[in-house]
Amino acid sequence: MTQIALITGSNKGIGYETARLLVERGFAVLAAARDTTRGRQAADALGATFVQLDVTDDASIQRAAAAVQAEYGHLDVLINNAGLIGDHAEARGLPSGTTREAVRQVFETNVFGVISVTNAFLPLLREASAARIVNVSSEVGSIASTTDPSGPLYQLVGIPYPTSKTALNMVTAMYAKELTEIDVFAANPGYCATDLNGHAGYRTPSQGAEVVVALATGEVEVPSGKLWGDLALLGKEGDGVIPW
Repeated sequence: MTQIALITGSNKGIGYETARLLVERGFAVLAAARDTTRGRQAADALGATFVQLDVTDDASIQRAAAAVQAEYGHLDVLINNAGLIGDHAEARGLPSGTTREAVRQVFETNVFGVISVTNAFLPLLREASAARIVNVSSEVGSIASTTDPSGPLYQLVGIPYPTSKTALNMVTAMYAKELTEIDVFAANPGYCATDLNGHAGYRTPSQGAEVVVALATGEVEVPSGKLWGDLALLGKEGDGVIPW
């Protein structure tokens, strides 16, 4: 039976490449995006089905869930990929200059949106025989990594984006504790060249999507409720885990 996967923010970057790789593996991909025009263009190019979904709009989320329920009756894989770094100048500045609005904007998508989308689609995931949820997170949300003076992330000093990923990691852990019948993972794609960072990353979106796809497909058997990096592709328990 063809497995069905829904990916938020799939019209570009890591989301687009994740969709492409899943289509190649025979999944029926529901390419969700906020912008209808760009979303449809991406879905058509991928051979996927477009679903209009704005993760910051509860009405949009509920319409999307209802549409998937009516058409398919279940969902095998949910990939919470949509994310942003924030368009407020303070979002990229020092903690002492950070505003409430800069943090709120990032959390609306990166944290609150994930919770709202996950809860809306949980009834459909529970109808699948072995459902999976993959939250696209980041190693910059690892407190252990960013506070290690000898590590490459120690130079990072900022609040909105890193703390949103720290929160997302905890969200992942809490869902994994509750949903014992569904595998819930956080994935670290690495520093990929996307619109998020002005294409400054040293990895391609396709490379970043590989760990997301490995977790979404079950190509690797690793424990639920953890943040996995590239080494998760090896499928060795304990390898590839990024500390909280």
